[in-house]
Amino acid sequence: MTENRTLVLIPARMAATRLPGKPLMDIAGLPMIVHVLRRAEAAKIGRVAVATDTPEIAAAVQAHGGEAVMTRADHPSGSDRIHEALGRLDPDGRTEIVVNLQGDFPTIRVDNIADVLAPLADPAVDIATLAAEIHTEEESTNPNVVKVIGSPLSSNRLRALYFTRATAPYGDGPRYHHIGLYAYRRAALERFVGLKPSTLEQREKLEQLRALEAGMRIDVTVVDTVPRGVDTPADLETARRILAKT
Repeated sequence: MTENRTLVLIPARMAATRLPGKPLMDIAGLPMIVHVLRRAEAAKIGRVAVATDTPEIAAAVQAHGGEAVMTRADHPSGSDRIHEALGRLDPDGRTEIVVNLQGDFPTIRVDNIADVLAPLADPAVDIATLAAEIHTEEESTNPNVVKVIGSPLSSNRLRALYFTRATAPYGDGPRYHHIGLYAYRRAALERFVGLKPSTLEQREKLEQLRALEAGMRIDVTVVDTVPRGVDTPADLETARRILAKT
């Protein structure tokens, strides 16, 4: 993958339900969104920009040397936001791969950002994502931990068959914690945002099921660790402890 073909977009908005204003919350002296930006830049896989509907977020990103693009405020999902940002940043269509990196992953490992690209070396794959093996019963049974069920293709690669909040698959063997980092072929992203929300997507409240129900192929790179998302005040304190040590 060459850098000029890949665009890393970080969607960010202030209106998070459980932790309003979280992109600008201070972690070890920097706004959270800047930590994510720095890690995306360090991955060196392509151009990086924050896609936001909030001038304060854009200003914080730009104050720390990053690129920001303003998008509409009424997008139903991060995928719709990055699709608009892609059109604004690359109207000529030169970008071939778009990475959607959540803005609340301040502790994501730099190498894991690059790992998401590997499945797209196979032209049959439309979308790539990440997962890590589950090692505790609490993770297996927690509906907030999304599980990916897939056919193993190699020791660190799955072809996704389903995503669920349930404890699955049944029986002995590994289960995998899905990590919400995606790499789309440009055509796949454009097709995806044009699809209506699907039946299983609405039932599980998992957007990626829309792609599977439409027959799109999602492959998964299996990595060693799950980045800690920041959704609650407790998560924020955990991220502060981790990043204070780095």
